[in-house]
Amino acid sequence: MTEYVTVAPDQPLSRSGAIHLYGRDAFEGMHRAGRLAAEILDAIAPLMVPGTETRTIDDAIRAKMLAAGAVPATLGYRGYTHSSCISINHVVCHGIPSDRILKDGDIVNVDVTPLLDGWHGDTSRMYLVGDVGLKARRLVDVTYECLMLGIEQAKPGNTMGDVAHVIQRHAEKHRYGVVRDFCGHGVGRLFHDAPEVVHVGRPGTGPELRPGMIFTIEPMINIGRPDVKLLEDGWTAVTRDRSLSAQFEHSIGITEDGCEIFTLSPAGLHQPPYA
Repeated sequence: MTEYVTVAPDQPLSRSGAIHLYGRDAFEGMHRAGRLAAEILDAIAPLMVPGTETRTIDDAIRAKMLAAGAVPATLGYRGYTHSSCISINHVVCHGIPSDRILKDGDIVNVDVTPLLDGWHGDTSRMYLVGDVGLKARRLVDVTYECLMLGIEQAKPGNTMGDVAHVIQRHAEKHRYGVVRDFCGHGVGRLFHDAPEVVHVGRPGTGPELRPGMIFTIEPMINIGRPDVKLLEDGWTAVTRDRSLSAQFEHSIGITEDGCEIFTLSPAGLHQPPYA
């Protein structure tokens, strides 16, 4: 049975498996952290061109977080040594920034989480590098549509299964595979918290959505099969069939009558191409 715990301001938290319900002060903190995360993804758009090294993008992300008084939540997390994850083409998630150079036709996901005043602003966005083919563009578009359809179902009285079902149905309508190995998660003062937010499911199943819940929705959609494998570095997840993969992520909070998205782009750069 799902346990829900109301969180008081400044209450110490631990990962107990219970779903934390936050108050308005938390939503305000998440809006600040989420806006910074989205501003960073807006700011790096000019770097997403052929010839840019992914570590250059990561350096820029770190500099922008520090300048804003935040720190990268990923830096030092379970031994991770970078300020973002940058996943290209068939990399599903957790791609490690390096000297790899972006090439014409790449599709790229950049995932950032600034920790600002104790709150985690977790979001990711896709970018198109140069002249991207129609099949890849369509995958990116459908993945964004999956995210927003899931968010439409994020309201009190619905369940996580309702969110998952619309994502799965839309992706599979286009003959895409929905990744099962990774999921969204509770977020807030903790980087990763309950509940798990899966992207495949049946309506009416899973935890009920209640006001005060804060979590991410972050579908990973493959052109091919949903199967993934982890590379030897222990972080990078790729599609087993080497098919292209795309992902978008928002952090949201459940309100009395719907939800608030904390990580909307202030510049309106919600999905590519970005002018």
